[in-house]
Amino acid sequence: MQSPEDQLITILKKNRVDFAGTLPCEKIKVLLKRISSTFFHIPLTREEEGVGISAGIALAGRRPAVFVQSSGIGNMINALLSLTGFYELPLAIFVSQRGIYKEKIEAQMPMGLRLPKILRGAGIPYSTISTRKDIGIIEKAIPALYRDNKIHAFLLSPAVFEKSGIRDRRSGVSYRKKQIIDPESFIINRTSSAKFTRFEILKTIAPHLNGKIIVCNLGIPSKELFALKHQPSNFYMLGSMGMATPIGLGISLATEREVIVIDGDGSLLMNPGTLATAAHFSPSNLTILAVDNSSYGSTGDQPTLTGSCVDLAVLAEGFGIGTVVRAAGKKQLADALKKRTAGFTFIHAPALPGNADVPNIPIHHLEIKKQVMEFIKRGANSEYRFTK
Repeated sequence: MQSPEDQLITILKKNRVDFAGTLPCEKIKVLLKRISSTFFHIPLTREEEGVGISAGIALAGRRPAVFVQSSGIGNMINALLSLTGFYELPLAIFVSQRGIYKEKIEAQMPMGLRLPKILRGAGIPYSTISTRKDIGIIEKAIPALYRDNKIHAFLLSPAVFEKSGIRDRRSGVSYRKKQIIDPESFIINRTSSAKFTRFEILKTIAPHLNGKIIVCNLGIPSKELFALKHQPSNFYMLGSMGMATPIGLGISLATEREVIVIDGDGSLLMNPGTLATAAHFSPSNLTILAVDNSSYGSTGDQPTLTGSCVDLAVLAEGFGIGTVVRAAGKKQLADALKKRTAGFTFIHAPALPGNADVPNIPIHHLEIKKQVMEFIKRGANSEYRFTK
């Protein structure tokens, strides 16, 4: 008889799931080990990050799944509704439901017990997997999830995997050995200071964006990009602050095409852990352009902490990104994109606060998704950029 882990993995393989993002949970630790050795594994730093990376993977025509604890759903709700659901992207969420079966940690109970009501309130379909027999529910539900571009949460009771820890004697998950990066590889000009607004920066780099997949931060940055350089390969974010870099990372892992993320300081401060995930994979086709005007420009120019204590270039260094460029002048900006290295690059672009007077983007959000997916599909490579 197959173990519950084998049953689930067989179902995922049958349904062509190819990327799995995970966060740890003691109750399904054996399953997580098996998942990490079977699929393209993405070790996440935060549940919300997994939603963004999965969205990018889905935009590239691949099939993602995430594995989290019930407590992590609280970190995912906004992104699930304003990104995955809004753009009609598929995502299978496997939730280790804590607080309902032999739970010893009382803090797990409030979220675990209320999780079904929370999902119902959010309009997210879910299935409860209470016994091994219920695994068949997953087999029935998962094909429609990917076919119809829906979200579906599978609530996994610890009772299903209760005896797995006794049987399993495999070694733990192995990660690539940490590289010691030569300080000479960092390209940082710490004397650079802001000279231009974000709109002027986008105008400078616009000629170098042609034919590349662009993921642009939400709000006015996307409006400015549309006014300056609209192309079918631009993914304009209309919600889900903090998700630009995760989306771009997901796309870069699932396609060979060059991906440029235009992110902002407020957005990066909301999900800085994604820089660690990006550094872990270091996709050579990914560039993150962090336009740092030390303000939340789309909501009234409230100051961010990059104006007082945070240096995004140093932050990127600390997370292990091998090539960090600080570019404030027009030539620096153009050169940073035109002469980018073969590896993953983070460009910190200090900017002056202020927004251009530009109209709203007159394209339906599902048409934005469609155009980007068609662009990626035309240049799709049959192989992933990375292998296990």
